Amino acid sequence: MDRVGAFSDKLGLVMRALSLSRVALAHDLEIDKSLVGRWLSGAVHPTEHNLAKLTALVGGRVAEFRLADWFEDSGEFAERFGLAAPPQPGRGDSLAEFFGPFLDRARGEALRRGSAYEGFWRSSRPSLLMTERLFHDYALIRIAANGLLEVRIHGAGLAFTGWAMPGEGNLFGWLQDPVGMTPISLVFRGVTLPRAMVLDGLLVLAGLDTTRTLGALPILLERVADLSGDPAADEDRCLTLAEQQPEPIEPLGEDVLRARIFRATGPAALDQGSSAFLSIGATDSLSRGSTGGGLSG
Repeated sequence: MDRVGAFSDKLGLVMRALSLSRVALAHDLEIDKSLVGRWLSGAVHPTEHNLAKLTALVGGRVAEFRLADWFEDSGEFAERFGLAAPPQPGRGDSLAEFFGPFLDRARGEALRRGSAYEGFWRSSRPSLLMTERLFHDYALIRIAANGLLEVRIHGAGLAFTGWAMPGEGNLFGWLQDPVGMTPISLVFRGVTLPRAMVLDGLLVLAGLDTTRTLGALPILLERVADLSGDPAADEDRCLTLAEQQPEPIEPLGEDVLRARIFRATGPAALDQGSSAFLSIGATDSLSRGSTGGGLSG
C-alpha cells in the first residue's frame, strides 16, 4: 500500500475536526491508544486494514469521505474539514529549523512517557504581588493530537493555556494568558514511575504589577484526579475544580508546601545547608510517582 503523505498531520486535523480524543479513536477502531499515539508522532504508518477502518469511521461522519482523500495535499485535505492546514517548515525557515529537532524529540518522549503526567493537578505557588500568600490553581495536562502535552491552568481569576514537553527526565512548559499577554515558562523535575503524583518545579514570569517585575518562583503540582477520556468533559471539570478547590489525592500538607515554596536562598542559606539560589536537585526534589499499585518514589 502507498504511504499517505503527512499522515500524522492529517490524522491530527481529523481528530480536531471530529472532537476525537486518542482514547475515543482507539476505542472506535478497536486498537490500543498507544498505536494512535505512534500514528500521530509519525513513528508508524497505519496498515492497509487500519487505514480502511479509519476511513470508514471518518466516512460515517463526513459525507463522501473516501480512502483516496487521504492522498490529497494537506491544504485540500484541511479544507474538506473546514480547517487550516498546519504550517509546513520551508527551506530557510530558521525558526522551524531551530525548534524542529527539539519538538521531534519532545513528541517521541511524550509518546513514551507523556501518559505519566496526564491528569488534573493542583498547583501551589507564591505571588510577586502578595508575597506571603500561598496561591492554588488547578491544571489539566493531557496528550494532544499534535503529540505534545496540552496544559490548561485556571485560578486567581486567570487562565493559562500552552504546551509542555518532556525531555532529559524533566518537563518543560510554555503558557500564555489573555490578561498578561506574555508567556510564562515552567520546568518540573520529572518522575520515572508510570504515574506522577507530585511535580516539583520553577516558574519564570513577568508580574502583573505596573513595572512587570520579572520573577523566578517555586511551584508544586499535586495530582487531584485522572482524566475521563472525554475532552469536553475534562475541560469543564478543570473549571469546576478551580471553583471547588478540592484537596490532592495524596496532599503534601500546608507545612511542607510553605517550607518548599518560601524556602530561603543565598549565602546565608547555603551556610545552613540550603541552596545559594533556586534549584531542584536529585536529592532534594519533592517530585514523586507511583505505579498505581502501592509502589511510589
